[in-house]
Amino acid sequence: MAIKTPFVAVDGIIQLFDEKENFKGIVLIERKNPPLGLAIPGGFVEVGEKVEDALVREMKEETSLDVEIIRILGVYSDPDRDPRFHTVSITFVCKAYGEPKAQSDAKEVKVFKLEEIPFDKLVFDHAKILKDYINR
Repeated sequence: MAIKTPFVAVDGIIQLFDEKENFKGIVLIERKNPPLGLAIPGGFVEVGEKVEDALVREMKEETSLDVEIIRILGVYSDPDRDPRFHTVSITFVCKAYGEPKAQSDAKEVKVFKLEEIPFDKLVFDHAKILKDYINR
């Protein structure tokens, strides 16, 4: 009997700080693959992997940053949140230092002050996720 379940993903709202603990903004990626647009960095959890480990791995793979997990923002599970297939995202708030560099699925990495986030360019349900983050 085959079991069908949604894909499990992790997304990370990376709060970027300088060495003096000044908040520089949050890190978003320009996606290399469809759907194209800006996104919170993230990816899929591998079989046998804890979601926290997947988050740290995906952040490193896409932005070259080592992140510290602060907390879970929420679980996002709308079946229509990803146009490709049903994906459930556990979304974390994390902290990082340094200069992000685009790697893996990221074409480009950008740092945005909260008031400068281009919500109309975000893919998936990432506009909703970032609004939830800002409003908490």
